[in-house]
Amino acid sequence: MKVLVTGASGMVGRNLVSYFKSKGVETVPTDLSGWEHSGNLLDKSFVLERLASLDFDAIVHMAAITEIKKTIEDPKLCFDVNCVGTLNMLELARRKGVSRILCTSSANVYGAPSSNPVTEDTPFDPRVPYDYSKVIVENLANSFHKTKSLPVALTRSWLLFGEYDQPSRATIRFIRACLKDEPLTLFNGGKDTTSPSHAVNFAKLALTILQNDNAIGKAFNFGGERPVSIRELAETVKSLTGSKSKLELAPPRSELEVVPQISYPSLERVKTVLDYRHELTLEQGLQRTIDWVKTQN
Repeated sequence: MKVLVTGASGMVGRNLVSYFKSKGVETVPTDLSGWEHSGNLLDKSFVLERLASLDFDAIVHMAAITEIKKTIEDPKLCFDVNCVGTLNMLELARRKGVSRILCTSSANVYGAPSSNPVTEDTPFDPRVPYDYSKVIVENLANSFHKTKSLPVALTRSWLLFGEYDQPSRATIRFIRACLKDEPLTLFNGGKDTTSPSHAVNFAKLALTILQNDNAIGKAFNFGGERPVSIRELAETVKSLTGSKSKLELAPPRSELEVVPQISYPSLERVKTVLDYRHELTLEQGLQRTIDWVKTQN
């Protein structure tokens, strides 16, 4: 199997390319820059000519604008990159006759769920442009599956972390602060709850989806093995690093955050349909990321 990977310069992309290589799966990485085959997915000639000329038989499409603030400030760019870029990739997949295209959606399509765990049948409740763009991505992918018989699969991930993560992201911030014994500021008392998982676990899921025909036409919720509050995440990082950092419980940053957001997925579908099991526990994933951060200082 040879897999075209978009968004390969991102945290998840870099971990996925490395994981696939460790499993003997060849990849063709692409992003705006940094790879042999780099370019803009909004450029049809790049997608439908240059990428189309390459040899691959499956696609993992992850390229997107994910920074929430940026998508609010520039919704047109958000919809162009996330939606039109996906449309171009779906057309590429159709023309190449790939065995599978995995399009990454997001847990954000569910908004702030009224009940947990969130199943794949939980109603969508998007709030910001990024969320809505992922709803559109799913509809585009499903339309190609239904009208053109394209072998599509979708993932909706909760908090992913790992090596190469952005410094502003919570997990990396906690790790860097703990390694320096600096205070850990927890807005809203760290009560928000999610389902963190190392990117390697997602990479394993992606490979499973590419190799399992039961994945075709389905969406899969994905996160860690258990729900974790932001405070628990910070305390776990503190314990693993042996840090003297103090937890500083801060008030909500805005009125919108007064009620803690609690959202975590049901993993029943990935387990029953794909027989998926995590590669790394939360603690193993955090330790691996801690070890990487130490090499960056």
